[in-house]
Amino acid sequence: MAWKMIYLARRNPALAAEDFPQAWREHSALGAGCTNVRDKVKSVRQCSRDLQNTPRLAGASADYDGVNLLLLRDRQAADDIWNDEETLRIMRPDEPRVFSTYVRNFTLVAEEAVLRDGEPTDCVVAAFLGLREGTGPAALGRALAAAGTDGWLADPAFGAALRLVLNRVDGTPPPGYDYALIVEAWFPDPASAVRAFDATALAARLPRVLADCIDPARSVTLLTRVTHRRP
Repeated sequence: MAWKMIYLARRNPALAAEDFPQAWREHSALGAGCTNVRDKVKSVRQCSRDLQNTPRLAGASADYDGVNLLLLRDRQAADDIWNDEETLRIMRPDEPRVFSTYVRNFTLVAEEAVLRDGEPTDCVVAAFLGLREGTGPAALGRALAAAGTDGWLADPAFGAALRLVLNRVDGTPPPGYDYALIVEAWFPDPASAVRAFDATALAARLPRVLADCIDPARSVTLLTRVTHRRP
């Protein structure tokens, strides 16, 4: 198990979609210069929405521009980083240049569980899954336990993923980001991901016991490419 901070980001509308990854890299360089960010964030994977002429992934959204996967030193780091004077002084003023709002407004904290431990590639299908009305965290926990690893890998799309990770959201999400589970399915490239899902949306491929907990209408899937990583 490990802890992460995960962004579901929209770009500043003044930025063209094609310019967003570079602006994001520039912002990340500021973080690399902050002592506490280097200490608390063990790795970074900035994943920008795929803009190339790959056939569309079934159910993929174009309403968001990127997903950031930050592996943390521990759970406490997720709280401490928002109160770090150096980080607030250096990074926060630059956030509106790159994003539609401040980073804290679209960041979730999650506990990671790796179902298939392959090497991360440069393409990840990231799904932010919301619960059905009346379904609580306890029911989600039971469904995840019942599905196990085999329940995921039995599906051809998830079974084809080189790396498969579940991130269970912890704490209170920011307004508008009421997701309970974040799935990472890593593929060699976007075309491989599209072939694997074969015109079926990710939410429709979930293990049945878990699908009963998830509301597809309250969920978001993105097809992304890694456009910056550290280390």
